This record gives sequence, C-alpha cells and structure tokens, in this order.
Amino acid sequence: MSISELRQKIDAIDNQILGLLSDRAKLAQEIGLGKTRTAGQFFAPDREVQIFERLLANNPGPFSGDAIKAIFREIISASRALEASMRIAYLGPEGTFSHRAARDKFGNSAEFIPVQTISDVFAKVERGDAEYGVVPVENSTEGIVPLTLDLFAQGKARICAEVYVQVSHNLATKSDDITSVKRLYAHPQASAQCRSWLRDNLQRIELIETTSNARSAQLAAEDIESACITTDIAAEIHGLTVVAAHIEDSAHNRTRFLVIGENQPQPSGRDKTSIYFSVQHRAGALMRAMAALDAHDINLTLIESRPTKQLPWEYVFFLDFNGHIKEDRVRKALKHLEEQSMFVTVLGSYPEAH
Repeated sequence: MSISELRQKIDAIDNQILGLLSDRAKLAQEIGLGKTRTAGQFFAPDREVQIFERLLANNPGPFSGDAIKAIFREIISASRALEASMRIAYLGPEGTFSHRAARDKFGNSAEFIPVQTISDVFAKVERGDAEYGVVPVENSTEGIVPLTLDLFAQGKARICAEVYVQVSHNLATKSDDITSVKRLYAHPQASAQCRSWLRDNLQRIELIETTSNARSAQLAAEDIESACITTDIAAEIHGLTVVAAHIEDSAHNRTRFLVIGENQPQPSGRDKTSIYFSVQHRAGALMRAMAALDAHDINLTLIESRPTKQLPWEYVFFLDFNGHIKEDRVRKALKHLEEQSMFVTVLGSYPEAH
C-alpha cells in the first residue's frame, strides 16, 4: 500500500475508535447516575486494577503494557470527569513528585489542587474541599515520612489507594552555556540523591537549598546564571532545558504515595491493609501483639513507631501487611491483635501498587 492508502486506513480506524469511546463514555455516564442514587464513590481502585489486568492479559502488541496502561488511564480519567468533578489535593507546587503521583493515579482530566504542606492535603480532604488527597509516605532510600504517619493518627482520613513514582532527577537550566552557571537550586533530598554526579560534574558551584524540586525550577527560570535539579514536568512547566537527565545516584529510588479519601475498596485479589495500634507500656506487650499477627500468617510490609505526643515514651505502631480486611484470616488476625492491644485502628484496605 502507498502511504496515502495507509493513512486512509488509519483515519478509518480512528473513526471506529472514536465511536467506541463515545459508546464507552455513555455507559460510564449511566453508571454515574446509579452511583448518585446509591451515594457510591466515583473512584474505584479495585475496579481499575481489574481493568488493567484484563487489558494487559489480552494485549496482542505492539504496544507495551505501560503504554496500554497510560492510554486507558486517560480514558478512565475522562470518563470519570463525565460522571462527577474530581478534585485532588497534593503537595505543590506544580511539577513535584506528588503532582506526578496524582496525575499517574487520576489522569489529566481531574482537577489538581496544589497546597503548601502535607497537613494542608489532609485538611482539604477532611473539610470536603477535595475528594481525594495524595501524600508521600516513604522513600526507598530516605525512609519514612514521619509527618504523614502522625497526621493519620491525628485525623480521620483513610487510605484508599497507593502509587509508586520512580524518582528521576534532571539538571535543567535556561543558560545556553552550562559552564557559565554559577548557582544550583536544589531540594536537600534531591541534591543528596545526586551527590556522586554533582561531585563529578559540578564541584565548584554554589548550592542553594529550596523547598521542593518545583520551586528549584521556578527559581532557575528567573536566574539565567543558574541551574536546578528538578523533574521533567517542572522543567517543562517553567520553560527550562534538561541538559542532563537521570543524574540520581540510584536507579532504583522510588517514593510511595498514599491516596486518602472516603472510599472502602473491595478486594482486588492483591491487596494491602494499613493499621495503627498501641499496647500497654509493659514487658512483652509488643511481642504478644506481633505474635497475634504471626499466628494467622500475616506478612508485614512495613512497621514503624511514632510517639503519641500525649505522654512521654508512649508510642503508636503503624503496620502495612498483605491482605484485605474482608479476608477471613485478616479479620481473625485483627481480632486477635485487639485482644493484645489498647486499641487498633484500620486506616484502609486497598489494591497493592507495583
């Protein structure tokens, strides 16, 4: 076939796709009406897992699995927007890894609300100013985010999903000559994660700490004699050129984010449950509590302690483990744990991200 004939076939297929997308959108609108009548939630993480798993299993190629997920994430996002407005609070400004996590989970058809602190994300959701919030909880190299755990213990927000974001740092600038750059704007954690690259390439440069990768990009955009460590999203937003990509020392650095809201997702077949609890301050109390979980073959994926901030040397313990609250073994394990604890609070059961 000639190029012209091939393009005509592509046009015909595009028209078929458009018609099928319209049919899908109408069905989503019908489901949305049903949700309105039953006060259901419009974001269903368990359902999305099922959709992606089915599509990937049936994918004939040549598109990769990641490409298929990206395409259908936007289809689902646009369909949700037809059902209801979706406001998502995240730690801003635009271009942060939190912003990327929010877009990765909800697609570009949601309304994203940047706020100044993690506390503000919780407040937006708890006041009803946003349907969902996205907060960082741990990094594979830097560890836990203590404030996030503290806010779960203090508030009423619950977890309904999680998402992992690959941490990739870039050197970006507006300067035409990188050798003339005199200042480097960077968040302390970003510069720490790029220590080896900076030592080898930018030894004699003034390092100025910032509050976020996005703020670094904003400052570099206003200073022609500077560069910054930032995300590709922030570089694009602020009109910077990425002159060196992937300058992080570890290629396996990821940050885990939690989606907070009011959803209670149904079991997806591959779930995680988050709880926090406290035990009496006496010998062996924590060991007996943990033994209650072990007795029911509960596999822990995270354990952290945080001070209660009410009495000195009193702590609450945060756990993540595989399984869903509706599974019989999980229910029995939590009942057993309650017998050994002062209290147990379930923060949510939700599909496990990969």
